[in-house]
Amino acid sequence: MGLHRNRRHSLTVDITPSLLYSLQGNMGTLINMQPLFLLFLLLKPLQFVRINDSYLSDKQREELEDYIEDLHATGPPKPPTKEAFKTHVIIDSEMPLTDEEYCNQEMKRKRVHNRLYCIKEHFFLQASYEDIEEMCYNIFVKCTNGIRKCHRSRKIISGVHCVLTSGIMMPFCEYTSSFKEGWVFITCQWEDDIGEIIPVSVIDILAI
Repeated sequence: MGLHRNRRHSLTVDITPSLLYSLQGNMGTLINMQPLFLLFLLLKPLQFVRINDSYLSDKQREELEDYIEDLHATGPPKPPTKEAFKTHVIIDSEMPLTDEEYCNQEMKRKRVHNRLYCIKEHFFLQASYEDIEEMCYNIFVKCTNGIRKCHRSRKIISGVHCVLTSGIMMPFCEYTSSFKEGWVFITCQWEDDIGEIIPVSVIDILAI
């Protein structure tokens, strides 16, 4: 992989076949395998990012450019989306939920971070997105962690609670993993683009 900057602080990235293989299907591998590359990107603000490589499809090139530029965004964070919730919360791993390394691996694999800064707490849920989405239509209940209103699941759901123990930025974030099973509390909001109420965040899993 080659990195080239010009005087206007743009960035050109040359992708090698080996890096392309690591990127395919999982952008999280970039975080796991290329920490020096990511730290280099954070040194200076960029005006734009351009990917020069014949190995990438147009879609892969666009996704990678958007991903890198998002790290340097200075405006407000992007609004929550249905796809983001599916990617960051819904479990699709075959790893046992009781595995002590579950969070350390899944937080990187699913790219759960705030512009590379470690997230202090996160929940993964073993449920379909449709089941979680239905919770947004349940009546409001008293919530926890300072949140006034939540929606509570009507059935027991399994998940993993991740709590940051050390680290400031990816890929050096370390987490404890706690298997939980119980009532799930979530927050939801209206998304104008699709005209639907969507789940935004998991606040807690109240163990039974």
